[in-house]
Amino acid sequence: MQVHVQPLGERLDVAPGDNLLKALTDRQIPISYSCLSGRCGACRCRVISGDVQEAKGVEYRHHDDNADPARYVLACQSTLHGDCEIELPEMDEVVVHPAKILKATVLAIEPLTHDIRRLVLKPAKPLSFSPGQYATLQFTPAHIRPYSMAGLDADDTLEFHIRRVPGGAVTGYVDEQLKVGDAVRVSGPLGTSYLRTRHDGPMLCIAGGTGLAPVLSIVRGALARGMTNPMEIYVGARSPADVYGLAWLHELASQHDGIRLHVVTTTSTPGQADHAFRLGHVTDALAADYAAPDALAGWRAYLCGAPPMVDAATRLLRERGIDGARIYADAFYAKAA
Repeated sequence: MQVHVQPLGERLDVAPGDNLLKALTDRQIPISYSCLSGRCGACRCRVISGDVQEAKGVEYRHHDDNADPARYVLACQSTLHGDCEIELPEMDEVVVHPAKILKATVLAIEPLTHDIRRLVLKPAKPLSFSPGQYATLQFTPAHIRPYSMAGLDADDTLEFHIRRVPGGAVTGYVDEQLKVGDAVRVSGPLGTSYLRTRHDGPMLCIAGGTGLAPVLSIVRGALARGMTNPMEIYVGARSPADVYGLAWLHELASQHDGIRLHVVTTTSTPGQADHAFRLGHVTDALAADYAAPDALAGWRAYLCGAPPMVDAATRLLRERGIDGARIYADAFYAKAA
């Protein structure tokens, strides 16, 4: 039987039960991958036709607002059971960062707002990742969560921004018990919302809350690579007291004339005008700034934040002309357990 690989037009002879990712990589077909366990989403591809079966219980959340999730699979978790045709995304943007498990030491825990902490780790070995990706941090066997890197893999430290979730066991542990010198296990990298370096058109970065961490990484990565793309950065927060990172963003903007920053808060401070920030939701600001149906055609967008914000922004950006395949998002779910 055969696998027809688009857009390459390649036809591969395979045997029933073969793993899809192995079939592709054994034949030097370029495809992104990392964790090999169904968590990171890097090897996601579209099934056009045929019998491709994904393993039950795959952890990765297929985030595609306008597609049938059943027709997208993770190659590392899928087996072939008949002739099929698949489509691989963005052949010119393949990244391969084999996932690692590293030991790291806490160097600093610093307040960014009343409930957000900046966690800086010193890894025992370098961690290779693309700007915008995330890692799983294990503080103890009972305290494990994914968080996005805010820096670059060329740094000698790893930086994460962690907001305390009310009732959150892990974020409560970081806020109350974690201390400088403690050991942390880092697993990664994970995620598909990474910087596409070969794109030379305008970029849209949308961050909700601590979603600013991967946006900082993406913008820092773009500037480090000499990219001159126009960049519109929208930062959303609940109130002015929840806004952070403006000094970093203004510093980045000073290095690139094409960066424009928009800060939007859903509430204002009683008794203050808060003239520096726009009032409402990020999607309200985007809808007002890009009113025409094709206003964002040709753009690429990076989204990170709470799932409702990511879902709403994804729908809006599609309506404004961005190809769904050019909207990159890793939505994170707050957990109390």
